[in-house]
Formats: sequence, C-alpha cells, structure tokens
Amino acid sequence: MVCCLKMKLTLYRWTVGEAFRELFYLIDDVAVAYRSDPALRGKALAWLELTTYPGVWAMTFHRLAHLLQALKLPFVPRLISQIGRFLTGVEIHPGARIGPGCFIDHGQGVVIGETAEIGSNVLIYHQVTLGNSSAALSGKRHPTVGDGVMLGAGAKILGPIRIGSHSQIGAGAVVTKDVPSYAVVVGNPGRVVKRFGGKV
Repeated sequence: MVCCLKMKLTLYRWTVGEAFRELFYLIDDVAVAYRSDPALRGKALAWLELTTYPGVWAMTFHRLAHLLQALKLPFVPRLISQIGRFLTGVEIHPGARIGPGCFIDHGQGVVIGETAEIGSNVLIYHQVTLGNSSAALSGKRHPTVGDGVMLGAGAKILGPIRIGSHSQIGAGAVVTKDVPSYAVVVGNPGRVVKRFGGKV
C-alpha cells in the first residue's frame, strides 16, 4: 500500500513538473517569436498578433502532445499532433524533443520526425524537414540540432546526424552529414562554406 502510494506521488510530481516545464518552454517559444519577427516591433497589440502565427500554434500543439506522449497515453498525443498539422501545416511528431525558445517562422510544410532533438532558441523557416534517411524502424533515426541554430527555408536535414550549435543551414540545403558548431552550410549536398571566424 505504502509502495503504491509512493509510486503515485512520484508520478504526480513528475507529471506536474513535466507540465510546468512544457508551459515554460511554450512561454519561451512565444517570447522568441516576438523578439525574432521585425514585423511585430512597435505594434501596440503585438502579443495579440502572435496568436495568429501558425508557428506559435504548432509549438502549442506540440508542447501538449509531447507532454501526453511522455505520460504514455495511447492515441491522444498523435491525434493532437494531427489536429495541429491540419490547422498549421506543420507536422511535429509527439516524440520529438524540442528545447525552449523554438520559433517556426511562416510554418507551412515543416516536418519534424519522432526521434529528432532540437536545442534551445532554434529558428526554423518554412518547408524544413528533420527527417529519416533510411528504412530503419527503430533507434535514433532523425537529426539532433544544437542551440541557436538557424534552419533556412526548404532545408532538408536527414538521418541521425548532429547540427552543431549556432550553425546556419542555408535555404534549400540538403544535409546528410554532421555539421560542426558555428558553421554555415549551403547546397545539395550540403557543404560547410564558412566557419564563424573565417572561411573554410
């Protein structure tokens, strides 16, 4: 009886902690969206206008779906994810782990796979894919993106690779290999053309 009660209390604490973490991450998402979009600067109702941004809604749906996925609820997380996809054009698997301050600018066509991991303060433009590059059905299949990364419009980041912190992936780049921190990547196949502090 005591053991069962302790387990329930532990689960309750974990659930409350996880819920607050996702809520604070969402607040960071909205704050970064506000700071990142010059179209909002100087507007009296800028915070209200943010409620019209599909990227903000996509992250809201994801934060809820991810929390429910962590609680091992069947079906509901995926349903919430698909409702978010239908309303925003952004598909994020509930299993994807996304740090605070993620801003999906313009939304539409963004796909983030189940085992993708995204650090804090990442900027994602439209048509970006964080996808799988093989037929593997288990294990790590999607990219890991570091903190402060910018993923340009149409970039495709494929496979269980790492994108180093503070890197910039150019529009339309197709990246299938690890990228070091503080690098600029362009082209198909993606290649490092610059490291902050000098050319490659």
